[in-house]
Amino acid sequence: MKKIVLAMAMLAVLPASAKVKKVVTEPAPAPTTDNVLSEQEQREGWKLLWDGKTTNGWRGAKLQTFPEKGWRIEDGVLKVEKANGAESGNGGDIVTEKNYHNFILKVDFKITEGANSGIKYFVDPDMNMGEGSAIGCEFQILDDLRHPDAKLGVKGNRKLGSLYDLIPAPDQKPFDITTWNTACIIVQDNHVEHWLNGVKLLEYERNTQEWNALVAYSKYKNWPNFGNRDGRILLQDHGDEVWYKNVKIKEL
Repeated sequence: MKKIVLAMAMLAVLPASAKVKKVVTEPAPAPTTDNVLSEQEQREGWKLLWDGKTTNGWRGAKLQTFPEKGWRIEDGVLKVEKANGAESGNGGDIVTEKNYHNFILKVDFKITEGANSGIKYFVDPDMNMGEGSAIGCEFQILDDLRHPDAKLGVKGNRKLGSLYDLIPAPDQKPFDITTWNTACIIVQDNHVEHWLNGVKLLEYERNTQEWNALVAYSKYKNWPNFGNRDGRILLQDHGDEVWYKNVKIKEL
């Protein structure tokens, strides 16, 4: 019986076994100006995580300040600059200055051909002082057709929209590399969902026996209590050019 449970944990999307409160996955109609909240969004409790102009509210994942290189702000877009494709090989990842518990996070992103990046959550900077990218649950941002990481992992769990190295997103999903796309992450206590352009890709329950078994077969197996604690939100520097804007959050 234990082997069956572990195999299911490795290869399948975890069922949403716990009852959760109904959450609104779509905010008010987007304003015509980037990095600005509409009046309705403000009434609903949305806040900008990035103001479109400064680095306020963000710092390096392994720094006390914002990186001096590797990131630039240009025409209301936060850009990861092209480097050598290595994890945190240029400016390094950036994280919010605040931890988050229950929330809906929305991020507009655009990737260049062959690019790799990610939106991470439940990140603890104090556990991430070694080399490479900071560890946390990751909404994978990837060019599935051109980046080699798409062929690694188990059943496609390193492709765009996946919970990286843990749960695969469907192969068929709404995505256009030539334009902006919207990632959405919903956290309601232990229940988590990944959405892409208004379509739910996956959901899972953390802090369960199945979750811990899944982690035990992943790259995160040596990280104590991985994914079971709250933390910061992170944008990843993977050495490829990727653009972000309209980074907004609604705490639940």
